[in-house]
Amino acid sequence: MHNNPLVSVICLCYNHAPFVVEALESVLNQTYTNVELIIADDFSTDNSTEIIMNWLKNHPEISFILNSQNIGNTKTFNKGLKLANGEYIIDLAADDVLTRDCIANQLKGFAESKYKNLGLVYGNAEWISETGKHIHNYFETDKNGKGLVSQPTGDIYINLLNGKTKLCSVAALVKREVFDQLNGYDENLAYEDYDLWIRAARNYNFDYIDEILVQKRILDNSMYTLLLQRNNSRTRRFNYSTYVVLKKAFVLNRNKAEFKAMLKRIRTEMKVTIHTRDFQLLVNYIFLDIQVRLKVSSFI
Repeated sequence: MHNNPLVSVICLCYNHAPFVVEALESVLNQTYTNVELIIADDFSTDNSTEIIMNWLKNHPEISFILNSQNIGNTKTFNKGLKLANGEYIIDLAADDVLTRDCIANQLKGFAESKYKNLGLVYGNAEWISETGKHIHNYFETDKNGKGLVSQPTGDIYINLLNGKTKLCSVAALVKREVFDQLNGYDENLAYEDYDLWIRAARNYNFDYIDEILVQKRILDNSMYTLLLQRNNSRTRRFNYSTYVVLKKAFVLNRNKAEFKAMLKRIRTEMKVTIHTRDFQLLVNYIFLDIQVRLKVSSFI
């Protein structure tokens, strides 16, 4: 790692008018200053674009991508990635807030890590309400904000595959080479992070920083509130994307332990499909479950 590497923050906005300025200011207010900010608006229908453009009058050096139609997070992020010059990348939603030392702590994590083949570092996040009130921390902490349970590091492919480890995407700093090797986000998916973590963990080590790095805002239309809704087209798209990621993992898996870990995640997702009454997806998982079981039995 260079002594003063450039970090590119790609901030994605879609109808985040009440929050976008706070998100952008949190990037500019970092204690680490060698930061490139790229803003991308995915054809917002509120006044987000007007707010961003007004804010940019004082920051003309910042790149701004304005989509002429709504194309989704994955495609929009990849457009920002093409403009990014940084050695490291942060994916920031325009309703979230970086803590002042976020990037400094993430770079410190890279510099001090014991892992040579390190692709990303991740940390903890504070979940906040629409009004900014504390809900809880992503990983449970003590009164000093330190984690009560140690998080996995190194080769965490199995942990991600079976669902034991779930990362908060904006609490991660990713090497640019990881995105380049994986050709960015898969633009066919409704959400991006789980697919990236699975594919990245196949080839890179991960490390953890026991710090609150970001405030993650939970809104009524946040992905976390959609995953268990019934008769919701967005819910179906999100959950089908998880199925596609697991189909990819079937090809990526290398041994019996990994296929057995995959079975645990499939069972979890089957329960989700029953709850959401997505019976076609349930059938897909039943067939995938059979394939994985046959694969497990093929190992001696």
